[in-house]
Amino acid sequence: MEPMRRNDSRLRLRAFTLVEVLATVVVLAIAAVLAIPILSGRGEIDSQAAARRLLTDLAFAQSDAIAHQQHRRIHFLEDGTGWCVLRVEPSELDDAFDPATARFVADPLAGAGVAGALRCDFGPETGFATARIEDVGIDGASRAITFDPLGGTVSPAGAASSGGSIVIRSPEAALRIEFAPLTGRARIVAIGADSSEGQ
Repeated sequence: MEPMRRNDSRLRLRAFTLVEVLATVVVLAIAAVLAIPILSGRGEIDSQAAARRLLTDLAFAQSDAIAHQQHRRIHFLEDGTGWCVLRVEPSELDDAFDPATARFVADPLAGAGVAGALRCDFGPETGFATARIEDVGIDGASRAITFDPLGGTVSPAGAASSGGSIVIRSPEAALRIEFAPLTGRARIVAIGADSSEGQ
């Protein structure tokens, strides 16, 4: 009879108590409450990340124009999904953008032996998936900002730039990037996500 009692104690299974189950549910509920605002603000993060990337590419294009004593241009794509950095000759300042003949600046971060164009695409695999570029108006109706060999900005006609702005919009946020005349210095202004600007 004694061995039978020993086996019974080994077979007894331990179950969760009501307090343990309630504590787990409370911890999961708190985690969900904290995570939902972070996940729902994805669009705001996308638009801010796109604006920071644009400021970086603007600084690079301006520095590259000075370093190589050539014109550099940031062209904002017509479909609103990003931009690219180009080399342009003075005789090409007024030419329309043609991806087949455009001379893209190589991405300095692509790594040795990798020939990649310096561009920013708002695809699902990027950090800007929900962002879009709208309301592009630089030097009137131009979709590009061009730096001359001295680092100043010029219009498609070759004169000093009058500046302009673009809007980077996501479902939760919208940012207007304003470009100063002559220098191209960028300033970011938050505008309401439901603003009619750019729509």
